[in-house]
Amino acid sequence: MFSILSMITGLVWLICWIIVLIKLFQQKGALHGILGILSCGLYPLIWGWINAARLNIRNVMLIWTIAIVLSVVFNALMAREASAATLRLQTAPAGTAPAPTAP
Repeated sequence: MFSILSMITGLVWLICWIIVLIKLFQQKGALHGILGILSCGLYPLIWGWINAARLNIRNVMLIWTIAIVLSVVFNALMAREASAATLRLQTAPAGTAPAPTAP
């Protein structure tokens, strides 16, 4: 379940990054746009928040920031689930299958 939510937030993150990256290319030129690509989203995120009011992209920046936070939370919950499943497999008696868990 958390993997699907993580994929959705990742897709939202990607769309917002592309929107801000287009604005970055338009406003600052190719060099800053390439820097925005190579920085894996950090430079466009900071630049976007600095210029959000002027470029009227405050909603995009808010959605992007929320998507980043939710992505981190969902990935942490996914890791916890995977860790618990591994622990269940390791502690199961030999020759028995662990009980299936509900999704």
